[in-house]
Amino acid sequence: MDNVIGQIDRALDATGAIVAAVGDAGLAAPTPCLEWDVRTVLNHTVGGIHLFAAALSGTDAGADHDSDWLGSDPQGAFAAAAEVDRAVWHRPDALDATVDISLGELPGPAAALVHLTEVLVHGVDIAVAIDRPDLADDGLCGELLATMQAMGGIDSFRAPGIFGPEVAVLGDAPAHRRLLAYVGREVSTRTP
Repeated sequence: MDNVIGQIDRALDATGAIVAAVGDAGLAAPTPCLEWDVRTVLNHTVGGIHLFAAALSGTDAGADHDSDWLGSDPQGAFAAAAEVDRAVWHRPDALDATVDISLGELPGPAAALVHLTEVLVHGVDIAVAIDRPDLADDGLCGELLATMQAMGGIDSFRAPGIFGPEVAVLGDAPAHRRLLAYVGREVSTRTP
């Protein structure tokens, strides 16, 4: 847990690079999140960032998760959200806080891990959708996967439908593919 803030920074950087590569047509591309296109995943991610930042700082996010957080500038909306996110997670007391999110009240380190998962996995969802898996941070994907497995897995999150059943993938698949498979995402075989 000592490096989770640095991992959140890395996830924001990688997802920012992925979002920057999304063209207007790419916003309508289907993603590994069933029934969600890139715009929906990105809106969910930006909304989640704002909601986490508000919960961590004890402020009001100003909208709910399903609001339109992107407007006419999806890349700008993500960049602005990432800036807010970094500011709250880099506060000296960030990991000491209890964070009240949709999953309930979580201690700071657990909330940080949930947040890292949201930002990283949805970034990879978008990368796969726009056929740019090369932008995924495979090192960070491997680190998160190892953390999830070391904690005894994520079965408690599968039951309420947060994650689907694990999908079979080759053991030598890139870390981003193994992470998506672990959280229940089906990924087309055209993606390396």
